[in-house]
Amino acid sequence: MAKWDHDDLRDKSGDRFDEVRRAEPSKLTNPKDAVGMKKVGLSVLPIRVMYEVALGMLEGALKYGRHNYRVIGVRASVYYDATKRHLDDWWEGEDIDPASQLNHVTKAISSLTVLRDAMIRGNWVDDRPPRSEPGWIDGLNAKAEALIEKYPNPVPAYVQSVAASRGGEVGV
Repeated sequence: MAKWDHDDLRDKSGDRFDEVRRAEPSKLTNPKDAVGMKKVGLSVLPIRVMYEVALGMLEGALKYGRHNYRVIGVRASVYYDATKRHLDDWWEGEDIDPASQLNHVTKAISSLTVLRDAMIRGNWVDDRPPRSEPGWIDGLNAKAEALIEKYPNPVPAYVQSVAASRGGEVGV
């Protein structure tokens, strides 16, 4: 598996970047900078992902009516299930949702966007199961740690190669 080497960054053509630019904090001379830097910074959002999510939201708007979830509300279990199905399909190797031709991860983020918007607005039905007792995962994590310590040299996972996932031969 490739490891990121920040001293050897290359562009899509394989050419090395000679300079990695980093924004250096500078003396604030513009009063607007001092005010603006203390507000929610949208520049941290990965714009290509946001645009893909917009496509997922557009699909929902076309199918169900734009902002329908804000008017009629949502049921948590419906959006949890949709998110989980998309993530599970992606995890099982299906990158693209056949119905929308969008990436399953994009569809999952779109589902979570609707759910979170409804939660913020107080327009959702919380039909989650009764809450588990706090710390329930700690015992399972302790057992996992014990197993990992018992087998310090595990057999590597069998994974599908990138070529195989795109129609090539299956590799190990």
